[in-house]
Amino acid sequence: MTSIDDMAAEIMKGLNEYAELADASMKKAVRKTANSVKNEISANAPKKTGRYKKSWAAKKTKENSHTLEMTVHSKDRYQIAHLLENGHAMRNGGRVEGIPHIAPAEEHGEEMLTRLIEKELS
Repeated sequence: MTSIDDMAAEIMKGLNEYAELADASMKKAVRKTANSVKNEISANAPKKTGRYKKSWAAKKTKENSHTLEMTVHSKDRYQIAHLLENGHAMRNGGRVEGIPHIAPAEEHGEEMLTRLIEKELS
Protein backbone atom coordinates (compact mmCIF):
# COMPACT_ATOMS: atom_id res chain seq x y z
CA MET A 1 0.00 0.00 0.00
CA THR A 2 1.35 3.42 -0.99
CA SER A 3 1.28 6.23 1.52
CA ILE A 4 0.06 9.73 0.74
CA ASP A 5 3.58 11.09 1.24
CA ASP A 6 5.04 8.60 -1.27
CA MET A 7 2.34 9.45 -3.81
CA ALA A 8 2.92 13.19 -3.34
CA ALA A 9 6.67 12.70 -3.79
CA GLU A 10 6.12 10.74 -7.03
CA ILE A 11 3.74 13.40 -8.37
CA MET A 12 6.27 16.15 -7.55
CA LYS A 13 9.03 14.13 -9.22
CA GLY A 14 6.92 13.81 -12.39
CA LEU A 15 6.06 17.51 -12.39
CA ASN A 16 9.72 18.47 -11.96
CA GLU A 17 10.74 16.22 -14.86
CA TYR A 18 8.06 17.79 -17.06
CA ALA A 19 9.17 21.30 -16.03
CA GLU A 20 12.78 20.51 -16.97
CA LEU A 21 11.70 19.12 -20.34
CA ALA A 22 9.50 22.17 -20.95
CA ASP A 23 12.35 24.55 -20.05
CA ALA A 24 14.77 22.78 -22.38
CA SER A 25 12.21 22.74 -25.19
CA MET A 26 11.42 26.42 -24.82
CA LYS A 27 15.10 27.38 -24.76
CA LYS A 28 15.68 25.34 -27.91
CA ALA A 29 12.71 27.07 -29.60
CA VAL A 30 14.00 30.52 -28.58
CA ARG A 31 17.49 29.81 -29.98
CA LYS A 32 16.10 28.44 -33.23
CA THR A 33 13.72 31.40 -33.64
CA ALA A 34 16.42 34.01 -32.91
CA ASN A 35 18.73 32.50 -35.53
CA SER A 36 15.88 32.30 -38.03
CA VAL A 37 14.99 35.98 -37.48
CA LYS A 38 18.67 36.96 -37.88
CA ASN A 39 18.92 34.99 -41.12
CA GLU A 40 15.70 36.48 -42.49
CA ILE A 41 16.80 40.03 -41.71
CA SER A 42 20.17 39.41 -43.37
CA ALA A 43 18.54 37.87 -46.43
CA ASN A 44 16.12 40.77 -46.92
CA ALA A 45 18.40 43.64 -45.86
CA PRO A 46 19.40 46.25 -48.43
CA LYS A 47 22.77 45.47 -49.97
CA LYS A 48 25.04 48.26 -51.10
CA THR A 49 28.40 47.00 -49.88
CA GLY A 50 27.14 44.01 -47.89
CA ARG A 51 28.51 45.24 -44.53
CA TYR A 52 25.04 46.00 -43.13
CA LYS A 53 23.71 42.64 -44.26
CA LYS A 54 26.59 40.78 -42.59
CA SER A 55 26.38 42.80 -39.36
CA TRP A 56 23.32 41.01 -37.95
CA ALA A 57 23.80 38.66 -35.01
CA ALA A 58 21.77 36.80 -32.41
CA LYS A 59 23.21 36.85 -28.90
CA LYS A 60 22.15 35.47 -25.56
CA THR A 61 21.13 38.41 -23.38
CA LYS A 62 19.99 36.61 -20.25
CA GLU A 63 19.67 32.99 -19.17
CA ASN A 64 18.82 31.19 -15.97
CA SER A 65 17.45 27.75 -15.23
CA HIS A 66 13.95 28.62 -16.48
CA THR A 67 14.35 31.43 -19.02
CA LEU A 68 16.41 32.36 -22.04
CA GLU A 69 16.42 35.80 -23.63
CA MET A 70 18.08 36.33 -27.00
CA THR A 71 18.58 39.60 -28.84
CA VAL A 72 18.88 39.97 -32.60
CA HIS A 73 20.87 43.11 -33.43
CA SER A 74 23.19 44.75 -35.89
CA LYS A 75 26.67 44.58 -34.33
CA ASP A 76 28.30 47.59 -35.91
CA ARG A 77 25.76 49.10 -38.32
CA TYR A 78 22.93 49.68 -35.82
CA GLN A 79 22.94 53.43 -36.53
CA ILE A 80 21.40 52.94 -39.97
CA ALA A 81 18.95 50.12 -39.19
CA HIS A 82 16.10 52.52 -38.34
CA LEU A 83 16.81 54.70 -41.38
CA LEU A 84 16.84 51.78 -43.80
CA GLU A 85 13.73 50.22 -42.25
CA ASN A 86 11.59 53.38 -42.14
CA GLY A 87 13.11 55.68 -44.74
CA HIS A 88 14.62 59.12 -44.16
CA ALA A 89 14.84 62.66 -45.49
CA MET A 90 17.73 63.42 -47.83
CA ARG A 91 20.19 66.20 -47.16
CA ASN A 92 19.24 68.24 -50.24
CA GLY A 93 15.50 67.61 -50.10
CA GLY A 94 13.32 64.70 -50.96
CA ARG A 95 12.85 61.45 -49.18
CA VAL A 96 14.29 57.94 -49.38
CA GLU A 97 11.68 55.20 -49.02
CA GLY A 98 12.27 52.61 -46.35
CA ILE A 99 12.91 48.95 -47.08
CA PRO A 100 11.00 46.93 -44.47
CA HIS A 101 13.22 44.02 -43.51
CA ILE A 102 13.21 44.00 -39.69
CA ALA A 103 9.45 44.17 -38.95
CA PRO A 104 8.47 41.27 -41.26
CA ALA A 105 11.21 39.09 -39.74
CA GLU A 106 10.01 39.98 -36.24
CA GLU A 107 6.42 39.01 -37.12
CA HIS A 108 7.57 35.70 -38.63
CA GLY A 109 9.68 35.10 -35.52
CA GLU A 110 6.71 35.58 -33.20
CA GLU A 111 4.63 33.11 -35.21
CA MET A 112 7.50 30.63 -35.40
CA LEU A 113 8.20 30.75 -31.66
CA THR A 114 4.54 30.16 -30.82
CA ARG A 115 4.35 27.26 -33.27
CA LEU A 116 7.58 25.65 -32.02
CA ILE A 117 6.58 25.89 -28.36
CA GLU A 118 3.13 24.46 -29.03
CA LYS A 119 4.69 21.62 -31.02
CA GLU A 120 7.27 20.81 -28.33
CA LEU A 121 4.79 20.86 -25.45
CA SER A 122 2.05 18.84 -27.11
